[in-house]
Amino acid sequence: MLTLSEFTGSAPRRKALAILSLGLAALIWLPLVHLLFASASTSYSSSKGVPLKAREMAKSQLGQWKDASTQAAEVRAMRRSNAEWDFMGRTFLVLSLAEMCFRDPALNRDYLTVIDRIVEETLRAEREHGMHFFLMPYSRSAPFREQPERSLFIDGEIACMAAARRMVEENESHRTELKSRVRIIESRLRRSPFMAAESYPNECWLFDHAMALAAIRLSDHLEHEDHRALMRDWVARARKNLIHAPTGLLCSSYTTEAGPLDGPEGSSLWLSAHCLRLVDETLAREQYDLARRWLERHFCGFAWSREWPVSWKGPTDIDSGAVIPILDIGAGASGLAFVGASSFGDSALLQRLHTTVEFAAFPARKSGGLRYCASNPVGDSVILYSTVLGPMWNKVLQGPP
Repeated sequence: MLTLSEFTGSAPRRKALAILSLGLAALIWLPLVHLLFASASTSYSSSKGVPLKAREMAKSQLGQWKDASTQAAEVRAMRRSNAEWDFMGRTFLVLSLAEMCFRDPALNRDYLTVIDRIVEETLRAEREHGMHFFLMPYSRSAPFREQPERSLFIDGEIACMAAARRMVEENESHRTELKSRVRIIESRLRRSPFMAAESYPNECWLFDHAMALAAIRLSDHLEHEDHRALMRDWVARARKNLIHAPTGLLCSSYTTEAGPLDGPEGSSLWLSAHCLRLVDETLAREQYDLARRWLERHFCGFAWSREWPVSWKGPTDIDSGAVIPILDIGAGASGLAFVGASSFGDSALLQRLHTTVEFAAFPARKSGGLRYCASNPVGDSVILYSTVLGPMWNKVLQGPP
């Protein structure tokens, strides 16, 4: 038998011992490292009241909108990368603030003022610059198939913002805006044999249809109307034309004739599943469970989302965000996975996602506010929304029609 001195005496033996030691150390600390970044679930999730993380993130986001120069600088920075981010950041912040008002009515006075400012400023920009102001440049690359041109991306999210505002407290100007957008969305869906409305020229997005249909359901709740037939028809066409056969997931983008352009994408699916809860709960649950199967990954207490399932590989673009190789981490998909996990009460996935973002997104806390240095305002507003969503959807699901 070799003595310790004999084993460690030669260079090869010392190298082998070092490798063995590192391996044993990794086996010990890798399963434990997530504990350094894990936080109590009550900090980011609560059935009542506003969680601490939500208050911290809202303070940071509100600071940008209450200070005109700061807000303008943030908008310019986002628009240099993607004008859609400017628009979506507004939508998710409005949805977040509305949900926080449901959770704590004492916030209504301050938060409704900010919501009104965001919606009114968004409508002003649309009036002055047109819908292309919030779209990527290729929106002008070809004529829209349906004229006059409109983008479901714009109409659906403005409708969602107006509806969320009204769900908290009635407002006549937002009522007029919501009714107008719902009429436009409904008519465009009905005129299409495939119930496919463009967001870009001959390009339709699952994300935008799910958001628009959720806005219609919110409007139905407010107006005591019933668009369930419209929603049933859309779901039937989606099941017939948009399913990616190898996974059962819905394709993320398609033509006006329902020809797939992109296969399933995490940056569309997680949010779409959340919105589809107001449209068809069975389809929503199916899509969430399939997204967990094909897109979610976890390791030693951390979790993330792939952008694509293994059976389909799409191009990395501004929507997907960076995709980190080897681990196949999709930045956009992982952010929106927070919304899906929260919406479906998936506490295990939510815990792992929050642990991951505390580890990898470089949280910066200052003066009671919280932002993530590896993110941007739209990413932060998505995470904020995931910490407070629930009351508004539940109110609609529990009430007529």
